[in-house]
Amino acid sequence: MENQVYTSNGVVHLIKGEGRLLKSGGSWIYDNEIESVTGEFENGDVVKVEDFDGYFMGWGVINETSKIRVRMLCRHRKEAIDDAFLRERVKAAYEYRKNVIDTSSCRMIFGEADYLPGLVVDKYEDLLVVQSLSLGVDRLKRSILTSLMEEMEADGITLRGIYERSDAKVRKKEGMTPFKGWIWTKKEGWISAPYNDMERQWKADDPSVQFPQPAEDVHVSITENGVSYLVDVENGQKTGFFLDQKQNRMEIQKLAKGKKVLDCFTHMGTFALNAGLGGADSVLGLDISELAVAQATENAKRNNLSERVTFRQADVLDELPKLYQQGESYDLLILDPPAFTKSRTATKQAIKGYREINRQGIRLVKDGGYFATCSCSHFMTEELFKKTVKEAADSVHVRLRQIQFRTQAADHPMIWGGDDSYYLKFMIFQVVREK
Repeated sequence: MENQVYTSNGVVHLIKGEGRLLKSGGSWIYDNEIESVTGEFENGDVVKVEDFDGYFMGWGVINETSKIRVRMLCRHRKEAIDDAFLRERVKAAYEYRKNVIDTSSCRMIFGEADYLPGLVVDKYEDLLVVQSLSLGVDRLKRSILTSLMEEMEADGITLRGIYERSDAKVRKKEGMTPFKGWIWTKKEGWISAPYNDMERQWKADDPSVQFPQPAEDVHVSITENGVSYLVDVENGQKTGFFLDQKQNRMEIQKLAKGKKVLDCFTHMGTFALNAGLGGADSVLGLDISELAVAQATENAKRNNLSERVTFRQADVLDELPKLYQQGESYDLLILDPPAFTKSRTATKQAIKGYREINRQGIRLVKDGGYFATCSCSHFMTEELFKKTVKEAADSVHVRLRQIQFRTQAADHPMIWGGDDSYYLKFMIFQVVREK
């Protein structure tokens, strides 16, 4: 295959004193940090980045539609941004996963943390699910995915398909049209859904034009920590499943034996099923989504846990006070809520939400029982989350004895200096009531 080169002759010049995030290890350059852009380029092209004095800063993909004007790919002057360069990026990401985690189902590429900004690739057994959130990486996507397939084939792994879940609203901020569908199958090869986003935009605006979609099953069976799940990659959240809690779920499995467990915001029943497999006497999972409860119930059947692990549709924020009023209490309670804030400006309100949900959860835990709580919001920092949980415990007059503080699984690596890659906080406590 011809080695395509992606660099243009566009040059981004930073304002004097700007680019502080970039210089401290980050990957983004915002629109208000740029003095000028010279040379010829199109949105999505690879451009050179220079400081105000002409000092070379690296190569990145540019998009003048987005406030994140440039996303960095490389900081070395000699690197050519071509298919060979992308293959090295993919190979490094793949080798890292093989060293740190079970790769039967895991995140193969984690955007900026793998120096491929805006691209997520999750592997579910013999299926890849892709989420492309930046215009620049969208144009590099086919080369990246081809390289990843070839690396896996060298290890004897044969895929049956690649499904794209680029239906997140954030794509619109990049001037891109949301898209969902098969883009490659073993039977048909690359599907004609275009990789040129301008073409995709044109076709999306014409409702008479339909992307041809093969009759492939959009479900895949995976096993994680000994628990079997049926993942719906078409309709499930994100790419179909939350892989980032893999190692945290195992800690719950270890802790659950003989306990009465409540799993809040259960989604597909992941923590609940790990508790059940770990030998819990009884487990109740709560979720507001009827679809999630149905999926969780089916997953309990798959694992022969239906007698001890059950699920109920409920708004957790309303249900916890009701359970308290009914005199219920639990040996182990898990809180895994969705992100209460996705922006810095909404953080103050999110703190109130996290404080209240943790307060409601803690008071349902028996003296000497165990309490696990999470935040998946990047803007809810580790320090702020710890402070909020402590305030929740103080408000119901209990002490928390910390057992573990954990983060996201190793296939979701955190790049120091790239703060956006650190988002998941997970804590396990013993609840101690004053005598």
